[in-house]
Amino acid sequence: MTDMMSDRRQVLTIKLRLRDRHAVELNRQARAVHYVWNFCNETQKKAAQSKRKWLSAFDLQKLTNGASKDLGLHAHTIQRVCRAYDDARRVHKKAWLRWRGKKSLGWVPFNTGHVSFDGMAFKFNGASYRTMHLNPHLAVGVKIGAGSFNADARGRWYLNLPVEVACADNAPQSSVGIDLGLASLATLSTGEKIAAPRFYRTSEEKLATAQRARKTQRVKNIHAKIVNRRKDFLHKASAMIAKEHGFIVIGDVSPSRIAQTKMAKSVYDASWSDLKRMLRYKSHLRAGECIEVSERYTSQTCSTCGSLPASWPRGIAGLSKRVFDCIDCGAVLDRDHNAAINILRAGHRTLIGGAHV
Repeated sequence: MTDMMSDRRQVLTIKLRLRDRHAVELNRQARAVHYVWNFCNETQKKAAQSKRKWLSAFDLQKLTNGASKDLGLHAHTIQRVCRAYDDARRVHKKAWLRWRGKKSLGWVPFNTGHVSFDGMAFKFNGASYRTMHLNPHLAVGVKIGAGSFNADARGRWYLNLPVEVACADNAPQSSVGIDLGLASLATLSTGEKIAAPRFYRTSEEKLATAQRARKTQRVKNIHAKIVNRRKDFLHKASAMIAKEHGFIVIGDVSPSRIAQTKMAKSVYDASWSDLKRMLRYKSHLRAGECIEVSERYTSQTCSTCGSLPASWPRGIAGLSKRVFDCIDCGAVLDRDHNAAINILRAGHRTLIGGAHV
């Protein structure tokens, strides 16, 4: 998760796992946050049922003013909860939302400047918090933006710290096009392939066994391990690409459309959206650029002569055809490699045409 601040600076959200001894206090604060959320929900529900004016975030903040001492929460945490509730209600276009209870994951937001770092621990609302590890971007006195504490399904707490970091001055000179897929997670225009690790598929049998035995905690642990392994793999793959290439072009393949087919599990397991997000902010950190272009006809067009031969693969049935054989110029190459070259060429045309800023 990133925000562009300037040509040389970028806000990067660093996620650190907290030590387990802080869970008691954070769980208490999370219950108080749930109480504030449910108060907002109940107040809004009564207003909607009485056909009165819908309450804004400002109205909810006035109603909760002075509750921080009784709830043991930072006053700005309560304000953030009210604002988040109002934003969620507007996004979902509902008069009121679901209630937060025991099954809701813990969440304690904070505002800019309310968490400080002394080189060893983080201080918030009069308490000191230590993490399992630190990040090289963190230094004593670093300005920390509006972030949050959050818990996962296993009850482990994390600290999300938005910090502004410096970007590199010079980007790598090479360019690369990337064709995302399922057989291979990504095929580069250089011919290199990044294999799809299929973490969910390889753990599916263990997961099914635990679910049949109704071992809830075991199921949560398996899911968490799948997520962590996938994120670790994607971070390493995206860092390798961004380090070697200053201009990255990705096809605009839509996971949501393919998720409606029989390939849904494989699409979610590949996590294309996460890979794109990582490539964007890591490329910017290295003074590079990452753009998306339409990948329409990139698998069917010959990257050598530019023709659209009659032998090009068509539809779902054509997915099994993995070699592109151009009958016009005689070029024979891997289908995904051919698409990646065309994607890179489309990215260069976009820059030349001035369509991308």
